Parts: sequence; structure tokens; C-alpha cells
Amino acid sequence: MTANLIRDDIEFGAYMASTEANHKLIPAGAYADEVADYLLNGLQLTGAKLPWRKTHDLIRFRGGEVTLWSGMNGHGKSLALGQAAAGFVCQRERVCIASFEMRPVVTLARMTRQTTGARQPDRDSVVELHEIWSDWLWLYDQQGQVTGERILSVMRYAAQELQVKHFILDSLMKCGLAEDDYTGQKLFIDALCTIARDTGMHIHLVAHSRKARDETQAPGKMDVKGSGSITDQVDNVVIWWRNKAKENAIQAGEPIDSTKPDALMVIDKQRNGEFEGKVAFWFEKDSMQYLETSHQQPVDMLRAEFWG
Repeated sequence: MTANLIRDDIEFGAYMASTEANHKLIPAGAYADEVADYLLNGLQLTGAKLPWRKTHDLIRFRGGEVTLWSGMNGHGKSLALGQAAAGFVCQRERVCIASFEMRPVVTLARMTRQTTGARQPDRDSVVELHEIWSDWLWLYDQQGQVTGERILSVMRYAAQELQVKHFILDSLMKCGLAEDDYTGQKLFIDALCTIARDTGMHIHLVAHSRKARDETQAPGKMDVKGSGSITDQVDNVVIWWRNKAKENAIQAGEPIDSTKPDALMVIDKQRNGEFEGKVAFWFEKDSMQYLETSHQQPVDMLRAEFWG
């Protein structure tokens, strides 16, 4: 089976221009029933779930929003986002991945391990999985730098032609923007937010955190590289942090506390949700899955029961 690839030779010119935002002046009375439901029933969690049961009441990913995934280099944010993407597909939400640092075959191989929960699933299982993915998962086949205009047009193409619900852009610094081009970054993030709002697609953007002298502490939204307007404009900020001190102790053969997590997901901003805080995870190398507890076994995500 071949992966669903959005080729770079497609004519994207028709998708370059932004559509006019659908701004409307609406009388307050039109929202009466919706406001009453909100006040009587509280915030209703809607949107796609992450592949971990304990996060389902903490954060969701709704259409029309932008989520920033950040963390220090080498702390597993892209790996965690790959597992999240596999989970979105399991919920029958179409996903497109534009990774400019990793070839599609490597991305798919990692997601295959994460979805099946196995290091080397048999060939029949791989073929069966890709047959399922054929209607739900797309990849933009280009590595290296890309212009901001081109990736914005690819996003509109994915939303309009493929009905993609989640677009993963990895990463911001591969979009032709210099680290000190704060105005360019602000305009680009504003364009992402406009596309999300116009199309109803959820955009997941990867951006690195600044290098820290001490990697033993998880960074926050203020540590994201580039303009401060990046975190101001997006709807959600999710930080991923690996427990390097624990990893170093294991490599040195030193005793460890197994109750200490291997990683933390820090939800540092959630505009349309109430939870902000840290969620602990443990990593299983063979499946490349992040797990909810230290004793949990890898999950076959296609057959998992926690999507209902």
C-alpha cells in the first residue's frame, strides 16, 4: 500500500488567497438558549480526544482552533503529536501531516507502531492498517524549507478538497520565518487562525522552546521561541517534557523511583477549556507509545475502548 500523499507539483495557486472571513453582527438575544445551556450545564466538552482516557475531561480539540505544541528539542513533542494524530484517525477524523524534517515513510512507520502497540507488526497488519488509513490520513510530501504562502495554500487545499479536520504543521521554523522576524511570525500565526476559523479545521503547530540551562524543569508558554504573540494568538498551548534525569539514571544503572513519570504534558493555555496543569505519562519504547501509568501495557488503538 502507498500512503496518501499531497504532492508538491499540485497547482495550489487557487488556494493562495485567503477567503473573506465571515464576520457577522448578531443580536445578543440570538444566543439566549445557548447561554442558558452553558450556565445550567457548565462547559460542554466537545471535539476530538487524545488517546489517553485521563485526558478526556481535561482537553479536547475542536474545529476552528489552533493548538501550539512546544517543548525543548529532543523532548518528544513530535512523537507525542504523532500518537495524538493516530488517535484522531481512530475517531474517524481526517488528518493531514506536513513534517518538513521527517520522510513520510518514517512518520507512518512510527504511527504504525503507536497504533498497533507493537514494535514489528506483521505485514498483513501493516497492510490492513494502511487500507483503513487510506480514507483518513494524508501527508504533504516535502522536506526542508517551505514558504509561508505555500503551506497556507496547502492547508486550504486539504480543508476544501480532502475535508481534513486536523492539520499538523511541524514546524514553525521550517516555514521561511527567521527566529527574530517577530512581525512575520505574528502575521503567519494570524493567517493560521483565520484559516482555522474559515474552514473549521483544527491546526496543530509545532514550535520549539528556547534552550534552557537546566532541562530538569518543564518549560512554559513564555519559553516558546520567537515572538510572544505566538502564544497570545493561538487557542491552546501544550508543552511536552521528558524526564531526562530519570533517563540518565537508568543509563548509569542507578536506582530510580518508578512512580516518577517519564514525561509530562503541560497544558499551559486553553482558551475554551477550564483545565490548565500537568499530566504524567510513561514511555514504552517498543510501541513508541506514551502510557497513562507505569504498569500499563501498550494499547491496540484501533480496538481500544476509550473512544466512546
